[in-house]
Amino acid sequence: MHQMTLAEIARGLADKKFSSEELTKVLLARITQLDPQLNSFISLTEELALEQAKAADARRANGESGALLGAPIAHKDLFCTQGIRTSCGSKMLDNFKAPYDATVVAKLAAAGAVTLGKTNMDEFAMGSANESSWYGAVKNPWNLEHVPGGSSGGSAAAVAARLLPAATATDTGGSIRQPAAFTNLTGLKPTYGRVSRWGMIAYASSLDQGGPLARTAEDCAILLQGMAGFDQNDSTSIDEPVPDYSASLGDSLQGLRIGVPKEYFSAGLDPRIAELIQNSIQQLQKLGAVIKEISLPNMQHAIPAYYVIAPAEASSNLSRFDGVRFGHRCENPENLIDLYKRSRGEGFGPEVQRRIMVGAYALSAGYYDAYYLKAQKIRRLVKNDFMTAFNEVDIILGPTTPNPAWKLGAKNSDPVAAYLEDVYTITANLAGLPGVSMPAGFVDGLPVGVQLLAPYFQEGRLLNVAHQYQLNTDWHTRTPTGF
Repeated sequence: MHQMTLAEIARGLADKKFSSEELTKVLLARITQLDPQLNSFISLTEELALEQAKAADARRANGESGALLGAPIAHKDLFCTQGIRTSCGSKMLDNFKAPYDATVVAKLAAAGAVTLGKTNMDEFAMGSANESSWYGAVKNPWNLEHVPGGSSGGSAAAVAARLLPAATATDTGGSIRQPAAFTNLTGLKPTYGRVSRWGMIAYASSLDQGGPLARTAEDCAILLQGMAGFDQNDSTSIDEPVPDYSASLGDSLQGLRIGVPKEYFSAGLDPRIAELIQNSIQQLQKLGAVIKEISLPNMQHAIPAYYVIAPAEASSNLSRFDGVRFGHRCENPENLIDLYKRSRGEGFGPEVQRRIMVGAYALSAGYYDAYYLKAQKIRRLVKNDFMTAFNEVDIILGPTTPNPAWKLGAKNSDPVAAYLEDVYTITANLAGLPGVSMPAGFVDGLPVGVQLLAPYFQEGRLLNVAHQYQLNTDWHTRTPTGF
């Protein structure tokens, strides 16, 4: 059962080959047995899962149907879930039980999805390796000595290890696509505003976006269908009709114009990954796509711009965690200043503290114009590059990451080295564009991903290209040894 995709589970439930309750029990037992190796879960919600599974079975018995009805998933631990710990991977929120469900959680529950638990993540989604979690690092099931990517590494590791078929995740600078690449999964970052952020604890509000992590593009289409849509509770949600993502998966790629930016193939890219990307290009050409070299001239400025904007927004968003209203509170404070200092100093880990300080500095008097304002101007230039490119091509293709997953702890002493691993992914967040990473091969036994970007609200186009690619390759079917 654990080897089935979401689509296969939907067909099995519809054909009454097994019940949601039976499947849920199998996967909960598998998580209990195998997750100690991975540390991919922060909380297991066994009672809730069995309750939801029984309810889903009852709904099917009454004639209801749906691809997500009875399907087991997990949520990244920054989506608020009523009455269940929502920790953001931080000591600051270790004791926080959300009083309501995030819109994504509520929508998927209404569709009949079964929540198995909450997955581990970099603290407050700040990281590229899932090593900054207060609950410990997550291990990559392809090699337990390597990182699974971050910040959605818990969701990625759990799905890659076949502990469950799919999970929710979030992407601020590549945190869906990068762990997807590192663990041989398909991960989709939707257009900014496509998926509600209400109830999704914020890191950088103008960059954060929720999306699906699964083994196939077909499964991502199913999960995105349940997540997407306008939400009046979220002022950044866009009132745009949600298409049937699964319906367009069979479209031909004949004549599809694929742009390959020359800037992607620089000295920083592992040549073995570059070769796999070229192989992917050739495969898509066989399916009828037309390849064209393009340029994204301002890509070189994206990382410095991102690492000003994101910390600036983080410093503002995380100011609410002060030891007064909720979250961690220090013991026996001497006065209000001591309460603030010690509560935040004890509650936040080093990476979060680093980004708060960088962000506060960038927003401070005398530096706002020099750093934050300039970074926002660069952001506009990055967006304009994409708009120019999409006048010539339908999608943009390139590597998801410059290197395969590194060893645990290898970049802990050099945060900038970890930041540079986001070079290919952060531009989509700065511009608000949709992007997908799909499996493209292996380097030294570790998975590699190819990234596709598209114009706004063209998630269906991305999923179709990824699906057609996966119909003609088998990278996505590979399973890590021992799982």
